[in-house]
Amino acid sequence: MFPSILTIGSLMSLGSGAVLAQETSAHGLSSRGTSVTSYLLPGDALQIRIWLEPDLSGDFVVDEEGVVTLPMLGRIPTIDVPVPELRGQLLEMYRVELRNPSITITPVRRVYVLGEVNRPGLYGLDPTASLASAVALAGGANRDGDLRKLSLVRDGEPFLSGIEPTTDLLSTGVRSGDQIFVDRRGWWERNQNFVVTSVLGVAGIVVAVIR
Repeated sequence: MFPSILTIGSLMSLGSGAVLAQETSAHGLSSRGTSVTSYLLPGDALQIRIWLEPDLSGDFVVDEEGVVTLPMLGRIPTIDVPVPELRGQLLEMYRVELRNPSITITPVRRVYVLGEVNRPGLYGLDPTASLASAVALAGGANRDGDLRKLSLVRDGEPFLSGIEPTTDLLSTGVRSGDQIFVDRRGWWERNQNFVVTSVLGVAGIVVAVIR
């Protein structure tokens, strides 16, 4: 197994606000207690939906400088700007070109779902989505996958394991670029039907010989 992996239990023992406190420090949240989901990080995507404007809508990735490039508006700084405030800024900017624009904005974490899943790859999720939802986007666990064996990997190093599938991304501190890894079931779980069938077959042969 991987060394120095925090389990979800040991993480909780540090205090229910441990992950949030770390995220708060990293993202410069104010004393007003604005939710971490209200901020974007490099590597995240900004999902924008403008009513009746499909050419201006889409998912736009925040670059390493914390800037997102949007149609019509160009480069817009996003770091340390709460999403509700960013929405207000964009609304004012679009009003110069559009009549009564209606805008919906959603922050998106872009994470890899790997291991024993049917469609491993990079997926975008709302930070409030569960790990199970991420696995579902990847086609679910395959026949060897075990949803009880989920771990998170960052920069090639596992940092959290033993996570309940119902846990949301925000609670785990997942960032864009991290990996959600689904491990395989134990040998017995994967082979018990074959073993049982083989034992019964051998037992049948033995009984037949004795008779």
